[in-house]
Amino acid sequence: MKSAAVAELKANLSKYLSQVKAGEQVLVTERGVPVAKLVPVETRKKDLPGHLQDLEKAGLAIIGSGKIPRSFWEWPRPADPKGRAVKSLIEERSKER
Repeated sequence: MKSAAVAELKANLSKYLSQVKAGEQVLVTERGVPVAKLVPVETRKKDLPGHLQDLEKAGLAIIGSGKIPRSFWEWPRPADPKGRAVKSLIEERSKER
């Protein structure tokens, strides 16, 4: 388990939160005395495939928690002048067959 003084934690909170999201625990100390422990919250969703849960745990993906707003379909499409998204989708779908 990693430890961090309160001042160090305040200065680098994002770094420590990323580590906690990845499954690490951080012991918070004040003048060398433990005062708190940061631990990951268990939010695994049983219906998700394991690889998606692993990506979420590593902080590389965020699993949605609600419905897509109706206005989503009116948003402009992102630019993809080389058509990489379509190529990737076609490759992925051809592997599933």
